[in-house]
Amino acid sequence: MPRYMLALLTLLATHQAAAQPAGTLVPRVHFETSVGDFVVEVDTVRAPLTAENFLRYVRDGAYDGTLFHRVIANFVVQGGGYDDRLTLRTARATIPNESGNGLSNRRGALGLAREESPHSGSSQFYINLIDNPALDPLPSRWGYTVFGRVVEGMDVVDRIGYLRTETVANFGGDVPVDRPVVRRAWVIDGTAAAPEPSPQPGQEQAGSSE
Repeated sequence: MPRYMLALLTLLATHQAAAQPAGTLVPRVHFETSVGDFVVEVDTVRAPLTAENFLRYVRDGAYDGTLFHRVIANFVVQGGGYDDRLTLRTARATIPNESGNGLSNRRGALGLAREESPHSGSSQFYINLIDNPALDPLPSRWGYTVFGRVVEGMDVVDRIGYLRTETVANFGGDVPVDRPVVRRAWVIDGTAAAPEPSPQPGQEQAGSSE
């Protein structure tokens, strides 16, 4: 196993049990979109590399003017990579996969989009519209890194998820006809962590290693 992977696994093991307790000061990001506003809370404890990568893109203004270019009802909405002309924005280098951090792809969870390669994530992110345990890691394979969650405005995210889609060359059939634009995104520093939502009766936190 490469040395950088050993170092990453050690880092993940250190942070896996260190959840962000209620009252901890954590960064949030406010998204102003053409559909409405929502706020995400970023987990810098369990997903330190992914969280810092995301926050740097936000602080650089890299998400301003980008689209939610992929909308799949009852699955996810994805953005952070293309402008309103569906032109790919320049992204920084990819980062190591942190999917083994104990966070699950539950409804409202914020995850890092990637290609087939597990360590190919960079600027693009997605929000789960439902619980998607199939995106979580297994002992036999990597998953998709969860690094935050929506804490305000999930109804806006749902509104994006219900948009009618069309087929566009090189994008498939998941591009919204009325394309939702991120007008501006900014970091709200020093916000107290919101308590984790309680599972509904009979609902387990799928894919969690807690």
